[in-house]
Amino acid sequence: MDIATFIGIIASFGLLVSAILLGSSLMAFFNIPSILIVVGGTVCSTMINYPLSDVIRTIKVVQKAFFAKNLTFGEIIANFVSYSSRARKEGILALESMLPEIQDDFLKKGLQLTIDGLEPASITEILETEIAFIEDRHRLGAEIFQTMGTFSPAFGMIGTLIGLVQMLQNMNDPSSIGPAMAVAIITTFYGSVLANILFLPIAGKLRYRSREENLAKEMIHQGVLSLSRGDNPRIIEQKLHSFLPPNLRVSAFE
Repeated sequence: MDIATFIGIIASFGLLVSAILLGSSLMAFFNIPSILIVVGGTVCSTMINYPLSDVIRTIKVVQKAFFAKNLTFGEIIANFVSYSSRARKEGILALESMLPEIQDDFLKKGLQLTIDGLEPASITEILETEIAFIEDRHRLGAEIFQTMGTFSPAFGMIGTLIGLVQMLQNMNDPSSIGPAMAVAIITTFYGSVLANILFLPIAGKLRYRSREENLAKEMIHQGVLSLSRGDNPRIIEQKLHSFLPPNLRVSAFE
């Protein structure tokens, strides 16, 4: 669970609600037509912009912004040092008994390719293709939320224009101008809130998660290649440490 995402969203809405309550009633900022224009318009335009299957698939991708498991790069390195030590003592086929315990499908596939005796070039081709398609799926999820963050303020302005037109049609009643103007502006408020608290931050978090996962996949890729070449555990550790900043490098041989 990503605590920062939950805290950021809850705190942002909490601050908005608190600021509203200090100056007026919360119901003054609740308007069903404005919600329909901003939320409905944003969702519908997104469905026009992307295939429905991609929009539905994004629901699964967005879970990574809230429930992504924190990747432990040190654990990846320690695992490959362990795999290498066992392979050098008992042979590469000894790793096959460990496969059912591995939950990471990418790691399991890489180890299976090594156990099957594929050449490093063939392993690289398969794993790099896998990484590329994973990256494309993650990029699409972030792109869709970025698009929604662009559409929602625009629909907020559209709702404001609709409210202004309706207000101008009733100029003969001065007492209705103030309330009508307030309702017109609420749609812009909704669009800005959705864009800057939900859509754009989630898009940024998904891009961050994608970079983090790609780094882990590249580390696994290089670890698998080292296993297939028969590198000793110390060499594998040094190769994988090169992916990390010096302050995060912890050696098992010191």
